[in-house]
Amino acid sequence: MARASEERIRERRGEILGACERLYRERSFKEVTIKEISKETSFSRPSIYNYFETREEIFLALLQREYESWTEGLRRICGEEELSREELSEGISRSLSERELLLRIQAMNLYEIEEHSREERLEDYKRVYLSAVEEIRRCLRRTKPPLSEEEIRDFIYAFFPFMYGIYPYVHPTCKQCRAMDRVGISHPETDIYTICRRFLRRMLGRRS
Repeated sequence: MARASEERIRERRGEILGACERLYRERSFKEVTIKEISKETSFSRPSIYNYFETREEIFLALLQREYESWTEGLRRICGEEELSREELSEGISRSLSERELLLRIQAMNLYEIEEHSREERLEDYKRVYLSAVEEIRRCLRRTKPPLSEEEIRDFIYAFFPFMYGIYPYVHPTCKQCRAMDRVGISHPETDIYTICRRFLRRMLGRRS
């Protein structure tokens, strides 16, 4: 009976997260309200609060789900075999190109999301984030030529902050583009895969 109840809770939370994701792909963070989410689900607005205390907690759970999926993808990339640095660069770049939602939430709204989420929910997210960091560390330890522990540490300290800048760099707004044009700042078109690939090849070196 308890297992069935837990399954229902997961299904209902999943329905709410799915609605939030659909809305966020089409709207801004501010436009995705509890009221709008309720319209996309079978729940009334008060019912949603049985599963999430704030709108920000819904986004935090969505980001957590994205990190779980990305970490699982990293496990498949690395496996148990050694990888060349070129293969690892390619694998990580491909994996992030499939996680645009993760990059958008993290870059655009994470501070506000964390500020308005309960501490225990934030801890749940941080554990999943840590799993992603550790999986990257495991992948780096399997590269050939091998990386030193200092090189691995330096990579992690550079790579995860770099992730925060990917989405806004790849998707500048029209207003931002006009401002850059007026002051003479170039903004070449690029995509997530390309910008990640260039960064990772430089960080890991071109040797394979």
